[in-house]
Amino acid sequence: MQGLVVKSSGSVYDVRLEDGTLVECRIKGNFRLKGIKSTNPVAVGDNVSLSQRDDGTAYIVDILPRKNYIVRKASNLSKQSHILAANLDLCFLVITINHPVTSTTFIDRFLASAQAYRVPVVPVFNKTDLYAPDELSELDYLFALYESIGYRCLKTSIATGEGIDKLKEMMRGKVSLLAGNSGVGKSSLVNAVAPQVAARTGEISRTHDKGMHTTTFSQMFEFMPGSFIVDTPGVKGFGTYDMDSEEIAHYFVEFFELSGGCKYGNCTHTHEPGCAVLQALEEGHIAPSRYQSYLSMLEDKDEGKYRTSE
Repeated sequence: MQGLVVKSSGSVYDVRLEDGTLVECRIKGNFRLKGIKSTNPVAVGDNVSLSQRDDGTAYIVDILPRKNYIVRKASNLSKQSHILAANLDLCFLVITINHPVTSTTFIDRFLASAQAYRVPVVPVFNKTDLYAPDELSELDYLFALYESIGYRCLKTSIATGEGIDKLKEMMRGKVSLLAGNSGVGKSSLVNAVAPQVAARTGEISRTHDKGMHTTTFSQMFEFMPGSFIVDTPGVKGFGTYDMDSEEIAHYFVEFFELSGGCKYGNCTHTHEPGCAVLQALEEGHIAPSRYQSYLSMLEDKDEGKYRTSE
């Protein structure tokens, strides 16, 4: 039998079969993914094979190939990751210019990490009704910046309804996850597009407050036919701890496109003569904020400084 993992509580998994039946499964103690150092070998969104015993107990026996996954650094094991969800169609990164401020460093680290794990991201600029004229100008600048390097962006406001229908339509038929700093309005956006999911996640949060270990609990909700929202309490951003320094520039899409023109194949884009990236920066073709984010990742691969989303 094969099915989709729709809920993970650390040791027990709910697997949805093709006919919609939910089967509670476990994994054997020696089950491990080859090549991935993870505290949890099976994640929400995984397509799995399972076997059911005569006594009714079911075990996950294999994981089908993943197209991508979202990870963070394990809380207590520095050399391991914790996989929060797999096989995502879209991740919506919710951004606010103020109330609170989302830094460009956080945005760029998130986008680079998503690129590394092959997760498509849509930057969502939320709370557009709250901004002063200078803040709206900054929003328009960032919107244009990220669209110019290939990201589809969206403006949203719960108060005015701006972008809500577009957001819901973008989620149709897809597996989606919303991420972003605390206070940017993720829960309000989920409530606007899928109130039944917001009600369920509220129940889960109250359960967590009573002692459930939140770092291992994830769940996928179907809110339209074939359309899912993944709720991952405790998300702290995409893990970059296992990214080598020489790889980081590969995940800044405009840097990667230019790097073929660099004089040296191992160019770090920091000081080398004949660097196409530095030339583009000097000529104004690369945003200074993007370059500063790149330098920050080179200088400080400890993402704890920026892991402030949930």
